[in-house]
Amino acid sequence: MAKHSVVVYGASGYTGMLIMDWLIDQNIPFTAVARNAKRTQEMMAQRVVRLESATYEIVEATHDVESLVRAFKGAKVVCNTVGPFVNFGLTTVEATLQAGCHYLDTTGEQSFIRAARDRFGEQFRQAGLLLAPSTAYMYSFAEIAAELALETPGVDALETATLCRGPRDAGSGVTVGSTASIFEIFRHEACYLWEKKLVPHAANASYTVATPELLQPVFTLPWGGTSLPIFFQNDSRVNSCISSVGFYDNEVMKFVHAVGQKWESEYKNLTTEEQDQVVKGLVDSTTPSMPPRERTTLTRTVDTAIGRGQLAAVRATVRGVTPYISTGALQTAAVMKLLDGETAKVGFASACKAFGHRYLLGFLEQRGLASASVTAL
Repeated sequence: MAKHSVVVYGASGYTGMLIMDWLIDQNIPFTAVARNAKRTQEMMAQRVVRLESATYEIVEATHDVESLVRAFKGAKVVCNTVGPFVNFGLTTVEATLQAGCHYLDTTGEQSFIRAARDRFGEQFRQAGLLLAPSTAYMYSFAEIAAELALETPGVDALETATLCRGPRDAGSGVTVGSTASIFEIFRHEACYLWEKKLVPHAANASYTVATPELLQPVFTLPWGGTSLPIFFQNDSRVNSCISSVGFYDNEVMKFVHAVGQKWESEYKNLTTEEQDQVVKGLVDSTTPSMPPRERTTLTRTVDTAIGRGQLAAVRATVRGVTPYISTGALQTAAVMKLLDGETAKVGFASACKAFGHRYLLGFLEQRGLASASVTAL
């Protein structure tokens, strides 16, 4: 049973340790849950900032509902970082519900988010608990931009772009778990929102996005559809939402697009076991180890939402740095609200809808992680 109100599940992973950094910064005690306590303690000692001043414990658990319920019981909030979420996430969601905790995670995997909403959203609502996946740089920054655009009366159609600038070598700065999630998206339907309905993207869909912040247009992909069409599907203000992701000055998106085309032509009809081996090979070839901590002088982001109505048109942009570090900040901002009992939503909801996009933006701005602007078009 957790001794503290906050659980970080996947504590030995890169993102989990960054969440712990921010919890320590805000003087919030936590329980770190992982499969191997000794390895987790060693990793935390190497990577977690100010660990010596933290109040925490480490609990071992296997990845099954019964074991996780025992580990989570007694806490108020679970921050889940264990992916690919399409493979492992629903087990954690179910355990969180049974343990009576609010649920946050860091994924943008659309197929998992849809499944979590459909299977558990109503049960969380009835229990008075929040189920808020995708509380992370991807795609909270883009959703903040979209919400800023929606402040303009008459806007009902959204197009968003998540653009990142980082190391030039493909795969650098991306964790093993994130890489596995990227390639898992080929197995699942990716949808955009059109006239209130989720519509599958074409298998070879791609976009070229131009933005004033960057000299060259950026090659982008639907990236599994992103979480935004799901978050806005039942929003009365929004009829359509199309989102894409791209890396500036980096060939990785073209590589992923090529792999996607190869998947359709060669791997789509393989057995699950054979596909598992393909995904494993792709992951092993791109991210062999945990990446170094991000640098603000190198890793920068531009998230833009174009909002349109019959006559209205607006561009909202959120500029940021260090997506993984920002993810830890967003998780902690959400934790602080939940510990205080301040959430506008229970059941399935995005962090923006649960806590307010202005609150999340302000938390990021105060810590030098983001700034925003809105321009009429």
